[in-house]
Amino acid sequence: MIPLSDPDVQRHSQPYVTMGIIAINAVVFLYELTLGDFGQTRFYYEWGLIPAKLTQGLSEFGQYCDGQIVRTAFGNLVCQGTIVNMEAPNPAWVTVFTAMFIHGGLMHFAGNMLYLWVFGDNIEDRLGHGKYLAFYLTCGVAATWAQVAINTDSPVPTIGASGAIAGVLGAYLLLFPYNRINTLVIMYFIMVIRVPALFLLGFWFFLQNFFQGLWSLGSTGGGVAYWAHIGGFASGILVIALYLKVTGQPVWPNARRFPWRWSR
Repeated sequence: MIPLSDPDVQRHSQPYVTMGIIAINAVVFLYELTLGDFGQTRFYYEWGLIPAKLTQGLSEFGQYCDGQIVRTAFGNLVCQGTIVNMEAPNPAWVTVFTAMFIHGGLMHFAGNMLYLWVFGDNIEDRLGHGKYLAFYLTCGVAATWAQVAINTDSPVPTIGASGAIAGVLGAYLLLFPYNRINTLVIMYFIMVIRVPALFLLGFWFFLQNFFQGLWSLGSTGGGVAYWAHIGGFASGILVIALYLKVTGQPVWPNARRFPWRWSR
């Protein structure tokens, strides 16, 4: 199921922060495309978040020569030239933030930006631009630490905006659970239907992340950072719940405000 739009909510402001985040991600992704395979791998190691570097201070994560990677966490390549150590030179705390704006491929980038565009604008409208930016970065940091806690010794770079965007989805679930999302369904047929956010985001979290995250426990290799998704989603719900409590708003909206909630 691919979300396309959320027509049930009318914004009162322009989502400048959401558009800015998407623009930064787009510029970084286009830059990655100019680097080639070797350059991209080095870029991931230099600017991606490496759990072993954050927890142990390790800096050398591979070797390269003659423009090719010889040894990395991703595998081995044969090289007959001079071998040079490959390091991750940037401070670990910097990569906690830079990793949020790096993507490993077109589908990774496009999927994240689609979810951010569909769900982020209404969260920004509800919180305001400054609070929304702080919220987004907070969820991204929380997502990073969730992934690091599970893969403390991993030498594999963690990249992508998925954790921060998962926080946006958690906020959306709490603020707009009865909204109907225009969703593209691809099974034995292709059609667009309206799916309540409560169902769509619940499906996304439990079937695509929670159970996969449990399955990935103990793995230090590459792949999808499911625990970053889980940590980001949980932090998004927690932060918004605290915000609503502090501001005297109900933590769960009144269903009577959404008369379409049982419609097909």
